[in-house]
Amino acid sequence: MSMDKPSNTAPSNTADDILAAARSFIVASGYNGFSYADIAEVVGIRKASIHHHFPSKVDLVQTLVRRYLEDAVTGMTELERNVPDPPELLRTYAGFWAQCIEDASRPICVCALLASELPALPPEVAVEVRAYFQFLSGWLTRVFERGAEQGTLTIAAAPRAEAEAFMATVHGAMISARAYGDVLTFGMILAPTLQKLIPATD
Repeated sequence: MSMDKPSNTAPSNTADDILAAARSFIVASGYNGFSYADIAEVVGIRKASIHHHFPSKVDLVQTLVRRYLEDAVTGMTELERNVPDPPELLRTYAGFWAQCIEDASRPICVCALLASELPALPPEVAVEVRAYFQFLSGWLTRVFERGAEQGTLTIAAAPRAEAEAFMATVHGAMISARAYGDVLTFGMILAPTLQKLIPATD
C-alpha cells in the first residue's frame, strides 16, 4: 500500500525531487523548518529553479499535501481491492505505519504533523490538510460501518466516532513513538485498540 510515493501526474522529475526534499524537511522540522535555500542545496539546483516549479512555499506545500491525498486515495483503493475484510483492513493500515516507522521510511504522517501546526499554517495549506483528514475519516468510517454490519468488528459507538478514535490513536501513536525515540511504541499502543475492535476467533 503506497500512500505517498510520487504520482504519475508529476510535472517533472525535478518537481518530484523538490517535493521529496520538502517532505523530508517537514517531517524533520515542520512547515517553518526549511527554506528554498535548504531544498536547493539538497536537490542540487538553484533557488530560481524551485521558484519556476513552485512560485512560493505555499504553492510547494499545498502541492505536496494535495499529492499526498491523491496517493492516499489510490493506496486505499488498492488496499480495499486486495484486502476487503474490515478487520484485516485495520490491521494492514496500522501495520503499514508500523513498518514505515520501524524502517524510518515515513516516520510520521506529513498531514498529522502539519495538523499540529494548523493555526500557524497559511489558509491554502490548512484547507488541504483538512481535506486529507476528511478523506481518511470517511474511509475509516466506511470500514467500521461494514465491520459492524458483518459482525466482524466490535464497536461501542457510532462508526464515525470509532473511525475518528482509531485515526486519533494512530496519529497519537506516531507522536509517542517519536517522543520516546522508540519505534516499537507505535505497535504497543495500537495492539490493545485492535484487540478491542476485532473479536477473538477460535
